[in-house]
Amino acid sequence: MKEQLDQLLHYITVERGLALNTVISYRNDLQQFIAFLENIGVSSFNEVKREHLAMYLENLHRKGLATRSRNRHLAAIRSFYKYLLREKIADSNPAAQMESSQIQKKLPQVLSLEEVEKLLEQPDVTTALGQRDKAMLELLYATGLRVTELVKMTTEQLNLEVGFVIALGKGHKERVIPITENAQDALKDYLEHGRKLLLKGRHSNYLFVNRSGKPITRQGFWKILQRYTRKAGITRNISPHTLRHSFATHLLEHGADLRSVQLMLGHSDISTTQIYTHVAREQLKKIHKLHHPRS
Repeated sequence: MKEQLDQLLHYITVERGLALNTVISYRNDLQQFIAFLENIGVSSFNEVKREHLAMYLENLHRKGLATRSRNRHLAAIRSFYKYLLREKIADSNPAAQMESSQIQKKLPQVLSLEEVEKLLEQPDVTTALGQRDKAMLELLYATGLRVTELVKMTTEQLNLEVGFVIALGKGHKERVIPITENAQDALKDYLEHGRKLLLKGRHSNYLFVNRSGKPITRQGFWKILQRYTRKAGITRNISPHTLRHSFATHLLEHGADLRSVQLMLGHSDISTTQIYTHVAREQLKKIHKLHHPRS
């Protein structure tokens, strides 16, 4: 069974061009599934029945996995069996008719405009690191980039003359996103001064580098964001994705259409973007309740 798993991982990596993190998730989920099957004495994928899948999902539930995580495991198994059927390794897909568990939608956390302004004020732009951090924060809020897209961005993806960036998203899909004047100014300052000081004559294609001239990592940016969040007096737990959520919500609050926000975020399905309309409505309710004289 492990041989078929390796073949699938090669297929989704080479032919479908999925991101490394997605491939790793597939491997981990399916390895757990195979270990479970071996533990209950199932030695062939053709022997797997719906009841085995139900037992497996119940086992994950007992281990404390959230509904979303269990659904991800089921989706991985369903895709795996599609591949096995295509390669004539399995005769049927026992996961085909199994429905995913319903997830109670949780509205994404967003910052207020005042909190964003406070956060963006924190970097000390008289230093090279402060110029870099200011540019990263401004760019993230101006474009709604994913943190991976931010830290992997190269100088070639940036066009300050016209005022846009080319984001390389999931599945290597490109999208063009305009950037604000504030972000352009911060980037120009960083490129002309801070980046040169950090590189110290070294060469790098990456836009954002650390003291060693190497690209910033996701973990490195997360630590930077946490530090500035504390300095700004924001007590909530903020992640890089919070700025992405804030970008989308604030655009919709100020009249942007849903389709444009979808394109800038790189969502393949507009239903994914629609969650932000709920966030915007909730924000309006809070403002109304706070400021209306009869609330």
